[in-house]
Amino acid sequence: MNREINVHSWSCSYFLNSEKRWVPGRLSLTPKCLKFTAEKTGEILVSFHLSSISEIKKESSTFIFSSITILEKGLAKHWFSSLYPNRNVVFNVIEHFWREELLSPQRAGPSGASLQSTKGKQMIDLVSDSEKRLEDTAKALHHQGEQFDNIIKGLDKIESQMDVADRLLTELESPAWWPFGGKSRKSSTGTKPKQLSSSDFSTALGKEGLIIKIPIVFSNKKDTNLQPGNLSILVSALDIHDSSARLVHRYEREDIDDIKVVTPYEIIVRQRFIGKPDITYQLLSAKMFDAISVLEVQYKKKIEFLEGALVFSRGRKSPEADTDGSFWQTGHLPNLLDKAAGFFDGIVQSEASPEGGEQAQIQEPAVTEQETNELRKILMKLKTIALDTETELQKQEESLEVIGTSTDRATLSIDKQNHRMRKLL
Repeated sequence: MNREINVHSWSCSYFLNSEKRWVPGRLSLTPKCLKFTAEKTGEILVSFHLSSISEIKKESSTFIFSSITILEKGLAKHWFSSLYPNRNVVFNVIEHFWREELLSPQRAGPSGASLQSTKGKQMIDLVSDSEKRLEDTAKALHHQGEQFDNIIKGLDKIESQMDVADRLLTELESPAWWPFGGKSRKSSTGTKPKQLSSSDFSTALGKEGLIIKIPIVFSNKKDTNLQPGNLSILVSALDIHDSSARLVHRYEREDIDDIKVVTPYEIIVRQRFIGKPDITYQLLSAKMFDAISVLEVQYKKKIEFLEGALVFSRGRKSPEADTDGSFWQTGHLPNLLDKAAGFFDGIVQSEASPEGGEQAQIQEPAVTEQETNELRKILMKLKTIALDTETELQKQEESLEVIGTSTDRATLSIDKQNHRMRKLL
């Protein structure tokens, strides 16, 4: 599914070598592929995997003054020109995802099928039916839990907006020109962030607690001047650095008003102001999904998943537990799985070891080893779903308490802000 997500696209022209002419259209980048679509016909003239690229360069020719050339391994050289908004932006984004793709490990999934005996197949069918019923019940329960989560997110968003309103009202109540005290304005609203040297930055990271650092391409204006750099997520702030490790901007934790997740590879961070432009940065990265997991925990009341990222958000919270799920860490589960394994191993041994020696050579086991392994896997999944269901019920009880408390708090906060605004008027 990630391969179909459109990370970015740009208007440009492609040199069609077979016809010796330039074709206007759109260059599109996904996490794994790059393709060019002709403007008039809608035909995809070129499409290739990022891993097949051997070189990306900025070049010029007698026909054009600036272009990007992409060389496929052992194949043709592709020319792209008239790039909008400019050549550097397109080059930085494509090069970032190309390098990350080359560094990413290749995964291969095992495949295979097993022959099933009659008794083994009957047992598997029986257990599979139970598994399906339990899965349907778990899905219905998780759907109810998602509804509770959406209610809590809505209440969190209201609370976040109330925090923003409180900060803005404080500025209105105590403006900078007012000489008679009041709450002082935050230094970050009036001055630029302090530029740190590399040594100062390392010291700051050690003191403030670096959680994660990822390579990015960024801009403080959407779709313009995207340049390479790094994003550092600290316990108390977000730091954006350029490719020379110089601090471009620091968002203190309390200054961030909202974080919009556009796609699993792009976020927009904003700090609001009264009487001056907001400070907004657009950040793209092939490693962004690692950062989003951290941001969602740190800024859960301020983060918002837009339409292009909703599938990503749901996918990470899928109710169907896999072998890597958090419930495998439950203390009871290893003992249950050991008992299940011993039970099915006993079936195989009893069927494969009858008392008569000649019979043992002729009679085949009623349940093969492959069927035993499959039954064991199904039983493990059943135990996992049962534990998941129990945990979900406990979570929903807690959610109901949170909803009640948050509703009361939001009501009080709204009444308080209304009173303050009436005083200002």
